[in-house]
Amino acid sequence: MARFLGTFEHTLDGKGRLILPSAFRPKLAEGAVITSLDHCLAILPADEFERMADRLEAEVAEGDVDVNALRSFASQADEVVPDSQGRVRLLPHLREMAGLDRSVIVTGALRRVEVWNPDRWAEVSPAGAERLADAIERGHGIGAR
Repeated sequence: MARFLGTFEHTLDGKGRLILPSAFRPKLAEGAVITSLDHCLAILPADEFERMADRLEAEVAEGDVDVNALRSFASQADEVVPDSQGRVRLLPHLREMAGLDRSVIVTGALRRVEVWNPDRWAEVSPAGAERLADAIERGHGIGAR
């Protein structure tokens, strides 16, 4: 399973393309899916997107999730393959949903890559660090065992 780690400052080119951090490129070389997620864009390896889609379809079939959630999940997604320079296109409607302009923050989020508006990242990053510290104190995650 691919793991994505680290935080990087990047700039979108004039065509709205993102140059992926070099450490992420081999893990996405076979293709990826970009979708809007929690005020940012998520770039998922194709197999991870399939896993999420399968789980969502099962939850819809069981009646746990409304079918409109499935429609939204699929309709906002874009399949991409990085070019030879490690660039992927970020469609205008996805950039707009995430509030992206030229400067972006690219973060590893273990099973996915996230692309953030720098101002939004500055808001959520400290809160995330605080929640991680709380979880470790309670014996969850990396502090467990």
